[in-house]
Amino acid sequence: MIGPGAAKFITFEGGEGAGKTTQIRRLSAYLEALGQAVLQTREPGGSPGAECIRTLLVEGEPDRWDAETEALLHFAARRDHLVKTIVPALKAGTWVLCDRFADSTIAYQGYGHGVPLEGLEQLYALVREGRRPDLTFMLDLAVEAGLSRAGTRSADGVAPQEDRYERMGEAFHGRLRAGFLEIAASEPERCVVLDAARDEDTVFTEIMGIIEDRFLK
Repeated sequence: MIGPGAAKFITFEGGEGAGKTTQIRRLSAYLEALGQAVLQTREPGGSPGAECIRTLLVEGEPDRWDAETEALLHFAARRDHLVKTIVPALKAGTWVLCDRFADSTIAYQGYGHGVPLEGLEQLYALVREGRRPDLTFMLDLAVEAGLSRAGTRSADGVAPQEDRYERMGEAFHGRLRAGFLEIAASEPERCVVLDAARDEDTVFTEIMGIIEDRFLK
């Protein structure tokens, strides 16, 4: 059994409807059953200030912001999330499971909207408190399947008005998927790509095996 101070920062990434929230809940329950303290959080959001910014980002018309403004809003929310929530939890020995993090900004605003990647990396370096995730699960799913799943999420506690990104069109979401896969290929030690088209039990079994191999031996 791992002890306090060995808490890990694990992020879940992927396109709309990939099943990130479901897998975070399952992993949290698994770790808690092993006696670990776990915090489930999300981006944009995860702290009071960041949740206010979230509303600006996930609601309204798709063209509400230009790409650069959108990226700056995401990083402002991320900074508050890190300072107020993530870093204190890790210092206290609590595992942090985060539904989206910086890879989503690179994929959505970089690959999706065309903001230069070097600029996004500079913003990330400015706000990240010297921290990166210990492990990132990239849940990969075909665009049509993901958008179809995302259309039913309100039944799972997701506010129906939080659909701004879903309405950005299949071409945009195709660029996202390619971006996530390119990010994963560039950082294979941190990122693990999972086939999210499989049933959730199969996906979770793979996640659990990876967690055990990397952190629980």
